[in-house]
Amino acid sequence: MTGSTPPWKRRFRDREAAGGPSSDGVRDDERGREASLEATSEGAFGALGPKAGSPVTRSRAAAVREGVRKGGSRARAGLAFLADRIVENAPRVPVRDLQTLRRQFPGLGPEELADKLVAGACRATGAVGAGVGAAAMLPAPPAMPAELAAEITGVAAIEFKLIAELHEVYGLRAPGTLAQRSSVYLTAWTQERGVDVRKPSTIDTALGGRMKRELRRQIMKRMVRNLPNLMPFLVGAAVGAVMNRRDTRRLADRVRADLRAMQVPWDRLTGLPRLEQPADPLDLDEPRGELGA
Repeated sequence: MTGSTPPWKRRFRDREAAGGPSSDGVRDDERGREASLEATSEGAFGALGPKAGSPVTRSRAAAVREGVRKGGSRARAGLAFLADRIVENAPRVPVRDLQTLRRQFPGLGPEELADKLVAGACRATGAVGAGVGAAAMLPAPPAMPAELAAEITGVAAIEFKLIAELHEVYGLRAPGTLAQRSSVYLTAWTQERGVDVRKPSTIDTALGGRMKRELRRQIMKRMVRNLPNLMPFLVGAAVGAVMNRRDTRRLADRVRADLRAMQVPWDRLTGLPRLEQPADPLDLDEPRGELGA
């Protein structure tokens, strides 16, 4: 046995010469960080769905595009309906004239009176947002599209009333009939600016033949711009109320800045007639005092 190789060493050399435990080399070649995934990507992963460009993929993409197109059409139709509702509601919003406001808030000057109106409007729009947000937090919330539509039209009516009464406070009442003044103040609401009633061109633009179509377009643009802020049911009642109050105050600040620059003192408003009131006034469900008649 001297000089001969022990049998266990001979077996070890035989395995090394044969390429390891597996003669096909697959196990060692595919082990570790350098393992290839080509077979898996071509096989198991590829079996999960159709290849790109296949008829099934193309039909699914077409279905998605059609769904997006139909969804966009429905959204535009819904916004157009809401815009028409806002236009129709505007002449029904009860607006207090300057005499009524001064009687309800005796001893206040223009700025103090405007502050009162803004505070009341912010509380009212905040209450609308809180109500919708609270309804959405229920285990089975009501129909959200209907709730959102009610909020949009409700906030629009409250802010429209605020803008009209701010024009009264600053001595800048729009001329014309109830319907004509409503169109002018709706334009101010959509543009978030005060109306310069001293310029006839400003009034003529608001009362032109294409007024309703243009107002509808402007209202839709504003609703799209403010839609994230008009969806408190996504964030709950408290946050929804804060968002609505913030947006109403921002609108009021912009309108008041314009009106201050054009303000007419009260002592120069002699012989100002009383405002015509709507035959079928809209019930804004507002608290008496700041916003109630």
